[in-house]
Amino acid sequence: MMTMHSIWPRDRESMKDAKIDRTAAARVWRFAKPYRGMVLGFLLTVIAQALLGLLPPLLFGRIIGTVIPTKDEGLLAWYAFFIVLAALGAGAVGLFERYWSSQIGEGVIFDLRTQLFDHVQRLPLAFFTRTQTGTLTNRLNSDVIGAQRALTATLGTVVNNVIVLVTTLIAMLVLEWRLTLLALIITPLFIAPYRKIGQIQQSLTRDGMDHNAAMNSTMTERFNVSGALLVKLFGRQDSETEMFSGRAAAVRDIGIRSALFTRSFMIMLSLLGAIGTALVYGLGGYFAIQGTIDAGDLVALGLLVGRIYAPLTGLTNARIDVLTALVSFDRVFEVLDAPSPLVDRPGAIELPRPVGRITFDDVTFRYPDSTETIVPSLETQSSTVSDADSPPVIENLTVTIKPGQLVALVGPSGAGKTTITNLVPRLYDVTGGSLRIDDHDVRDITQSSLRQNIGVVVQDPHLFHESIRDNLLYAQPDATDADIERVCRAAQIWDTISKLPGGIDTMVGERGYRMSGGEKQRLSIARMLLKDPAIVILDEATSALDSENEALVQQALAKALEGRTALVIAHRLSTITDADLILVLDEGRLVEKGNHEKLMANNGLYSELYNTLVRTDLEPA
Repeated sequence: MMTMHSIWPRDRESMKDAKIDRTAAARVWRFAKPYRGMVLGFLLTVIAQALLGLLPPLLFGRIIGTVIPTKDEGLLAWYAFFIVLAALGAGAVGLFERYWSSQIGEGVIFDLRTQLFDHVQRLPLAFFTRTQTGTLTNRLNSDVIGAQRALTATLGTVVNNVIVLVTTLIAMLVLEWRLTLLALIITPLFIAPYRKIGQIQQSLTRDGMDHNAAMNSTMTERFNVSGALLVKLFGRQDSETEMFSGRAAAVRDIGIRSALFTRSFMIMLSLLGAIGTALVYGLGGYFAIQGTIDAGDLVALGLLVGRIYAPLTGLTNARIDVLTALVSFDRVFEVLDAPSPLVDRPGAIELPRPVGRITFDDVTFRYPDSTETIVPSLETQSSTVSDADSPPVIENLTVTIKPGQLVALVGPSGAGKTTITNLVPRLYDVTGGSLRIDDHDVRDITQSSLRQNIGVVVQDPHLFHESIRDNLLYAQPDATDADIERVCRAAQIWDTISKLPGGIDTMVGERGYRMSGGEKQRLSIARMLLKDPAIVILDEATSALDSENEALVQQALAKALEGRTALVIAHRLSTITDADLILVLDEGRLVEKGNHEKLMANNGLYSELYNTLVRTDLEPA
């Protein structure tokens, strides 16, 4: 089990992160810029609360020192009335303070989450292949809330404690300067330990967040349908529970250590406060016996001295809160600072409806360096190995695909077929050469207009846990029910939908698991048809289907490909042999191209693949 002594040395090198430098403070303050008027109102209510809280001790002191000796019942009534009025005023101001703080806090949470969500969506695909989903979602939840607290709870505490401390010291000095100085003697004991305490607490907080993110990531992966199915099929429920228990135990242990550490620190501060109060009452009592101080002033001082130590404790804790909140800001900013190389160039144009010509001009591509496309803390084990020297996945590819052509990509596993289909919608940027749609380099086109003209159907299409209607409308939000029926009929899925109790409002389940493989494929084709793209990419869209479903999907695909340029990766014979152009790839290079008859006559790689892999489709079962 990890102890505080083992945490402390390890975190010493990272303590530079705990410094509240001007750059970090300015960046945090920028998030609060839209709420600066609310922040002003919030601070005014905090100041008003601090001043109203000063009245009762002073009035109690006057009751003891003046009212009781003179037996002035009228003045007693007035003082009691003002004490009640101060309490009511503090309560009313407290409501306004809570209103402002919630407006600011929830607003900042909204802004941070929205900006994080938007930024993450725009990160390159390589980011998602290396990032744990549960850990990432944790950033949008607990870390954002932790950052928000720094702008509301911590800010309010600091301002309130400063105002209370200053006003209380002024009042005490006016009443009795000697006792005030005596009360201040032990204040260094409140301040001295804060640095080390803050560093340890920051380390505990960071470790707690890391363990909690790992636990959440486990739940996210195991509780989706695919993960749950895999666990059941391998009979690993007990081992999964054991692994989760270990991660949950780490979260528990960190929480216990943090709670005990915080409580021990608070007990120490409370003890120091009690000692200071005892000193004031002891020496003040002596002064009162000697007649050098009024008994009422002693009572007021006794009540006020607690208002010195409480703010000092609060300010010490505020320092700790700021240090731990910096952990949340660091983790949020780490994601916001993740590089996003796929951005629209200045002056990028909107792609008009293309005729569908695709030109690869000496295209070379290698996947981005892993050290540049990841957020290390979002991986279970961060990679520090550079991929910059890895061989290119696509090398010197030059080919022109004419409008309306059906082009099949063929080659052994790892030849670069899927990579090519990822380059067309610009999921990655080419490393060398250029890729053009019609006569436009894809880097000179806005990503939204480029992808609006490209439809993709993959082997395992993704459906959201929503209705059939919502999944289809994802392609064209303003489509009518008539449009939906038209594309569903074209995709050979309308008869199936019409038999469902909920029709197009039937929920498909997470990842579409309530639908069969063929039904999901046909729904994805319908969704693509509703998008009405000029270019279609089919990535092994029928390879995992049975004969009956394949026949229906093939009919749907025939309709989908009419009048469109199509890039097809397929193992099925009919799709390949009917292609206008076949591109044969091997280790990222284009080694052959032509139609089926021409390539078979060449007796090259295509002929070899056809004879060993594809021809089995024609053999009787």
